[in-house]
Order: sequence, then C-alpha cells, then structure tokens
Amino acid sequence: MKIKFTVFFVLSFCLLQATKAQQQVQFSQYIFNMLNLNPAYAGYRGGTSLNAIHRRQWTGIKGAPITTAISADWLTNAKDDRLALSAGFMMDEMGAQKTLSGNIGVSYRIPLGADGEKRLCFGINGGFMQFQMDGTVLEYVDENDQRIPVGKPTHTEPDATFGVYYYTPKYYITASVNNLLQSTGMKAYDYNGQFFTSIVREPHLYVGAGAVFNVAENLKLKPSFLWKEDFKGPSNIDVNAFLLIHDILWLGASYRTGFKLWDKTNLQKDLEKQDAVAAMLEVYATKWLRVGYAYDFTTSGLNNYQSGTHEISVSLFFPNKRKREISPRYF
Repeated sequence: MKIKFTVFFVLSFCLLQATKAQQQVQFSQYIFNMLNLNPAYAGYRGGTSLNAIHRRQWTGIKGAPITTAISADWLTNAKDDRLALSAGFMMDEMGAQKTLSGNIGVSYRIPLGADGEKRLCFGINGGFMQFQMDGTVLEYVDENDQRIPVGKPTHTEPDATFGVYYYTPKYYITASVNNLLQSTGMKAYDYNGQFFTSIVREPHLYVGAGAVFNVAENLKLKPSFLWKEDFKGPSNIDVNAFLLIHDILWLGASYRTGFKLWDKTNLQKDLEKQDAVAAMLEVYATKWLRVGYAYDFTTSGLNNYQSGTHEISVSLFFPNKRKREISPRYF
C-alpha cells in the first residue's frame, strides 16, 4: 500500500499509531503580549487590552503551519488592582491537522510598593483543546484506503496553564508551564475502529526576563530572552533586542536557536541547532493602538524549501477612566 501526501512531510507521522512528536505554537511578537504564554500577565497594562495575531510559517511549503490567536485581559474592581481576568482563542492549522483552543484565566497581582508599580503576579487559566484531522486534504493511490479518514473526525481534551510574572518599571521576570492537562500519546480520533495519534502537545516550560534602559533622549533599549523547554526535545532559547524611538516606533530582532542545557540521551547526536532570525517592527499608530509585523528568516536546512515566515499583530488598549494614568508599559 502506498500513500501520496500533498502536505508537509512531517504530517505523515500523524497517521502512525505510535507517534511521539511534540509541537508547540510559537510567535515572534510574544514580547509585546505575553498572555499567550503566561496567564499571570493579565492586567499588566492597567486597563483592558485586546490583541490579535496571525502567523504564516514557512511560506512556499504546502501544508505549513498557519496560526491565528485572539486574546483579551482586563482589570476588575478589586482593591489595589489585585485581580485581573483574561480570555483567549487560538486556531492552528498544519496540513491535515487543525487545532482549536480556548481558555479563561485569572491573575492575582500582589503590589510590592505603595504605588503598585512593582508586582508579583500568579495566574492560571483553564479551557479546552480540540484536535481535528481533515481526511480530504490527503490524497491516496489505493481506492478505499482504510488508513485515511473520511470527513473531519475530532478529539477534545481539557487544558490548563499556570504562570508567575514579576515586573517593575525597569525589568520583568516570567515563568509558566503550558499544556498541563494534555495526555501523552492521546488518541486524537477514531476512524473505522482504528485509533490514530495526533501530533502530541507535551507540557512546556517557559522562563524569561527582560529590561529597558535609557540610551539617549527619546531612545530606549529593551533586551530580553526566553528559554523554552519540553524536557524531551532540544532546549530552545530566543534572544531579543529592541530600540524604542520617541515612544512610538519599536525596531528589533530576535535570534532563535537550540542549545545544550544538559545531556538528553534520547536525542540524536547530530540534530541541527539553528532555527531562525526574526526582524520586527512595532508602531504605535495612536497612544492606545499598536500594529506590528515580523519576518522570520529560517537559518536551518529548511531554508532551501521555503520563503520565510510572516506575522502580523494588532493591539488595542482601553485605559481605566476611574484611575490615574499609569506609567508607560514597555513589556
């Protein structure tokens, strides 16, 4: 039996019963809205924030990932702005597989100073993750091939994320664990009595920090990093640097690569560490409207088969009219 796939080659693993691959959605512009990584970030901007982001990865490869996420967070009327809520929705498509997820969250924000500009925040969210396999995307050679599903069978599981976020006007520290309730090797869908495993999303740890420095009048520098770990695949890190000009224009870049933090005996010894370099532009069209664009240059061997990654984001902020205007938020 021979099957012809018209989607990106990694999707062939989706039809094997013992697939153990890991997949986690990533955005280059998470630096300007960390709510997709850490629910403790909710309320950081001091009012109500609405965010949308769309990413087309590895353009030129049929079936490459396409991801769209929408999120909102807002402060409640709790004393000292101690409580914030959040909600999010994400759709991720890769070849025949589509993943839908939604969540609601809460952040408890402990002020560590009289003015509330320094806070230690704890956040948690809960929701669902639905996996769908579209059999119509796959082409087959043999008629009535029982290994290709008909229609769009789905599987839904609960999901949760926990995070800690500490910030001051000058720097921040973030740590979170995603996909807490995902079951390793889960049965993503059932077709004709055969259970097939979807690409599994393992729990991921994110740890990062960043700071802002005055370089000159109307010029600020914001360096940051983010360590991404699933404890089974290679460790990864993003190193970022941005310049803020006149508090209006952000110009920056990010370097994404694998690195060896400790020996992982289950990994191949010759895995390529290089991943991508991203160039980013963020503009505050008004005081409360931000528009951003990122272009990822792939630095791995995949570069010969694709034309880069495009990512667009939009953010709206509505300040709380009953409270004094907060100091600028750079994270």
